Amino acid sequence: MTRHNGKEEIALSRTLNLFTITMIGVGGMIGAGIFVLTGIAAGVAGPALILVFLLNGIITSFTALSYAELGSGFPEAGGGYLWVKEGLGGANGYLSGWMSWFAHAAAGSLYALGFGRFASELWIMSGVPMFGLSVHQMTLGFMTLVIIAFTAINLLGASETGTIGNIVTMTKVAILGLFVLFGVLAMLRTDAWHVRFTTEFMPNGIMGVFVAMGLTFIAFEGYEIIAQSGEEAINPKRNIPRAIFLSIGIAVTVYILVSIAAIGATTPPEGMKVYEYLGLQKEVAIVEVAAQTFPWGIGGVLLLISGLVSTMSALNATTYSSSRVSFAMGRDHNLPQVFSRVHPVRHTPHWAVFISGGLMLLIAWTLPIEDVAAAADIMFLLLFLQVNVTVMALRHKMPDLERGFRIPWMPAVPLIAILANLLLAITLFSFSPVAWYYTVGWLVVGLLLYLAYFSKIEVLEKPKEILQEEVLISRDYSVVVPVATQEQARILGQIGAYLALDRNGEVLALHVIKVPPQLSLGQGRLMLKEGRPLLETVIKQAKARNVPVHTVLRLGRNVPEAIRKTVEENAADLLVLGWPGYTNSEGRLFGSVIDQLVGNPPTDTAIVRYRAHRPLYNVLVPVGGGVNTRRAFRLALSMARHAEEGPAKVTLLHVMPTGMGASGKARAELLFRELLDGVDYPRIKKEIIVSNQVVETILDYAKGKRNRPASDLIVIGASNEPLFRRLIMGSTPQKIAREAEVTTIVVKRRSSPLHSFLRQTVFEPDTTETPASVEN
Repeated sequence: MTRHNGKEEIALSRTLNLFTITMIGVGGMIGAGIFVLTGIAAGVAGPALILVFLLNGIITSFTALSYAELGSGFPEAGGGYLWVKEGLGGANGYLSGWMSWFAHAAAGSLYALGFGRFASELWIMSGVPMFGLSVHQMTLGFMTLVIIAFTAINLLGASETGTIGNIVTMTKVAILGLFVLFGVLAMLRTDAWHVRFTTEFMPNGIMGVFVAMGLTFIAFEGYEIIAQSGEEAINPKRNIPRAIFLSIGIAVTVYILVSIAAIGATTPPEGMKVYEYLGLQKEVAIVEVAAQTFPWGIGGVLLLISGLVSTMSALNATTYSSSRVSFAMGRDHNLPQVFSRVHPVRHTPHWAVFISGGLMLLIAWTLPIEDVAAAADIMFLLLFLQVNVTVMALRHKMPDLERGFRIPWMPAVPLIAILANLLLAITLFSFSPVAWYYTVGWLVVGLLLYLAYFSKIEVLEKPKEILQEEVLISRDYSVVVPVATQEQARILGQIGAYLALDRNGEVLALHVIKVPPQLSLGQGRLMLKEGRPLLETVIKQAKARNVPVHTVLRLGRNVPEAIRKTVEENAADLLVLGWPGYTNSEGRLFGSVIDQLVGNPPTDTAIVRYRAHRPLYNVLVPVGGGVNTRRAFRLALSMARHAEEGPAKVTLLHVMPTGMGASGKARAELLFRELLDGVDYPRIKKEIIVSNQVVETILDYAKGKRNRPASDLIVIGASNEPLFRRLIMGSTPQKIAREAEVTTIVVKRRSSPLHSFLRQTVFEPDTTETPASVEN
């Protein structure tokens, strides 16, 4: 626990190295699944069990890439829960944590019951009296003891947890290595062993493979636990991605080797195929294989011991992860505050560990564990789906975030992962409809809790982003004017006032105070005085034109996101952004702030390339058709009507390529008629110029060449934006804005809800300038 300015900040100690967090991931994957589920999956998929593990490894790797990027960028306890909360919002974040907590707890109860069954079998084999207890009762007793034991171990601290986990995991892998060794030796002594892998490879077809993938997917979920260790990992930006891929590689290799040994070395009863026999043996199939292949008759006992070690390893990992998720939720006021308490000596979230252990006991004692395990699978898959959407959203929301690892081939990789996770989740419905009912029920309960209570507490406890807000008169039409310098405040305040005046609206003057990562959001209040003079300048410009002003001083780590929030919270109608004509951000057209906003505009947006002030007599509007042209024309009329020198002339200019002839002129006239329909403004001129040099022609016209009056303002619509990886704003408007000698305004309409969602997730911004024409 650290202290800043007299306030306590809840934090965990960093003690876990690369080897330890890799072993946490391996321990989470190579657990009860390889022992309990291998036989069942072999009965469904046949020899294609090898393909099942390979395909699950590939599918897992796609989502693991998202975990690697996010884990290296957000190395905090909570993992997927915190990422989804940051990228998709509070309700999504709450549900992801709620699902993750239950899924890890349910998986832990499954592993504990597996331990109980193996311990009971070993007890019976030893000949020790059972004291009148049934196998089921003994299983529940051993299950209870092992959950209590690992809850206590996790209460001691991460270093103790990691050390014990390392020993358990390495022992387990060593025993499985012996299983593979003796299995392969036995397989090579078997006549025509290769026929087992070539005959009836997929006895139940491809659907059998899919069902087996759904059944065994829980065996690949352990790498997710690595992300929970981010706050306690040494050098997390480097070690978390490496640990994720190392653990998956180790687990997939072990699974494939075990499946080869099991299918190739087993001697089934007469008349029965190997995969049928394994399926019949179910959870003890691996033990039966070991009994046949190990020398000296020790195989069954050794594999039971390995099963005990494996289930303990997995239980250790899931106890750790479930407590860290609930700890993070408690810290964010999404669970009662008791979950966020850290032990003053051990520096562990002791209440989160204790309550998570209690949840495991409750699940194991009261619910049908097979269906709950399937529900945990579904919840993991839905969480992974959310994480893959989140990694795309955060690429847009936080493009400048320092990431130790970046996913290649965006957005194809997370999109493939989303489809694969959804397919496996749907497949599990055919295996266990009850699991889906549990999943829906748990989600409904969580959502009701969030909406009824935790969402309100979250808002009350959240650091206040808006430092100061003044509203004199509220109007229906609102023009948001973000300002960062006095020059911006003067010029944009004047333009915003003109535009608001034409609609009998208000100006919302906004200054965002960017809070550096070293400070908490609340400490940004120290910079309050920096923004007030800028807002005073906007107020002065608006008052000179009798326009009411609504002022907001806001804190934020991400300036574009703070501006977007202000626009959305106030349902603003127009956003006016200032651009000096250059950018210091490499690879950006208008700069890191403007590019992020105009790529997915929260409302109609005007980018002002400001020049020296000059009286407004002539407004030039280059037109090419489309919604942005119509918005540009209406904005030009608003400016022209309220010019201080009296109503200004508005010129509609269409540059027509050579060779278009009469048809091109007819289309231009039709465009003019559509623009002027319903417009009552006398000072409008229409002009058509034939030229293939669009930018040069418009710039020459604005300069007043060929005995024309020079333009005092240019207003142009943004180019039509193709859906797939094209320029944020068309290069023609951008070039005109950059090279024109007078102030230029580029106008773009707001995004539709569907386009906005795709822009925030799937389609990565491309700031590489490419040729484009005026909107057409």
